[in-house]
Amino acid sequence: MRPAALALTVALIAGCATSADLADDPTTRLEGAQVTTRTEANGDLIEEYRVAGLLQIVKVTPAVGVTYYLIDEDGDGRVDATRGDNEGISPVYYKLFGW
Repeated sequence: MRPAALALTVALIAGCATSADLADDPTTRLEGAQVTTRTEANGDLIEEYRVAGLLQIVKVTPAVGVTYYLIDEDGDGRVDATRGDNEGISPVYYKLFGW
């Protein structure tokens, strides 16, 4: 009985992790995006995703640390500095899980 319970638990966790929208790379939703890549002096990799010349997403892969995303939520071609009532808080998105 114990191996069956373990197998069921692993299957449920795997199913939840693979179906979560937060785990998806937001750059995959952009079709036909022009990608510009550069490496900063500190080793950080910066990828800018533009559609029709407007900046949509900036993906930052630090030399040390977790990859994060800066997203243009309102479609004006500029990465949003604040979101809603959170004055001065930058909207940063982290990919939590990946297989």
